[in-house]
Amino acid sequence: MNPISNPGEFTELDRFMFESWGYLIIPNVLSEDEVKECLEASIRLHESEGAKGWAQVGKGYETESALERLIDHPAVLPKVRALYGERFILQSAWCTKQPAFGGVGGWHQDGSGAYEFSKLGYPIPLIQLRASFLLTDQSIPRTGNMEMIPGSHRSQVQLPGAIRTAKDDVPIGHVICAPSGSVLFFHNAVWHRTFTHDGDYDRYTMHYIYSPPWVRCSDRFENNQEFLDRTTSTRRYLMGQFARPDAPFGASYPAEFEKG
Repeated sequence: MNPISNPGEFTELDRFMFESWGYLIIPNVLSEDEVKECLEASIRLHESEGAKGWAQVGKGYETESALERLIDHPAVLPKVRALYGERFILQSAWCTKQPAFGGVGGWHQDGSGAYEFSKLGYPIPLIQLRASFLLTDQSIPRTGNMEMIPGSHRSQVQLPGAIRTAKDDVPIGHVICAPSGSVLFFHNAVWHRTFTHDGDYDRYTMHYIYSPPWVRCSDRFENNQEFLDRTTSTRRYLMGQFARPDAPFGASYPAEFEKG
């Protein structure tokens, strides 16, 4: 039983599944050649940073064209627009590597260490919408899959601390099994973790996180001007390079008061 969606349009059924489970699985987004190109780019990215063990590296789109093309992929962007409307940004993009024979990760919700999203209200609002491109095969369990707790983005209580500390299993955990080239699309408040990886190869996933335009970026302090100069207008917009539709604070006041 999986919340399977098709690439592109965010349908009424997609919305129902996303609201109910907190995530969607989109198979067949990337071709074999595209997966190979993105995987090679991800390996170069980690090697250039000297990343060891489990690691995540940001801003790969600045130097790797294959990863840049995923920023506004037509299989994903219409779904992001359906949930956020017309104004949102790419808050961050992280390439994660789980090393060969990697162990299980800790249960968590996505958010900010500086200010937990759970403080904003119930249900926890959609602040980080993640599209995770699987670049190595995860069609069977124990291949570095993501494990999700369906519907947990609506829970009014936290996952028990003892379970989080011990990294224990839960009876409603759903290990996501999907081939390389698939996308896992999920809400920040869904409890999830990295599942065990028994393979003798490193597992790579490329994550793109979309947020409202007022959220601070987490993979960069400022946009790379060289990247902005050569990328597309849509991607510049997603970097947050757009004019504000209103002025801070005094937008609803008559013009004579705006000078004060």
